[in-house]
Amino acid sequence: MSMKKELTCIVCPMGCRLTVELDGGEIRSVTGNTCPRGKQYAIDECTHPMRTVTSTARASDGAPVAVKTDRAIPKELMIACMEEINRATVTLPAQIGDIVIENLLGTGVNVIVTANRK
Repeated sequence: MSMKKELTCIVCPMGCRLTVELDGGEIRSVTGNTCPRGKQYAIDECTHPMRTVTSTARASDGAPVAVKTDRAIPKELMIACMEEINRATVTLPAQIGDIVIENLLGTGVNVIVTANRK
């Protein structure tokens, strides 16, 4: 059964409106992209969506510290990722780029500090 999915490309500031035609989960066509990166974004988003997670973790003094994944993770791991971040404690002082969680959920992705804290 054929269906269409509408997306807005987020690869560059152009924000192209993409239309992906799917047939039983298989991609038949991508239209609306002005560059090849938009087409690849649509394919990836429909077959294996990935997300960079931005959040806060608790510091050793109890205050929040800004953190994020250093690369995108599979979208289906976002809840488990947040559970891991919520269990983590950032040792102070913390510098931008310090690793809070190494190899998050076996993905090879690290959770890092994104703001200096004393």
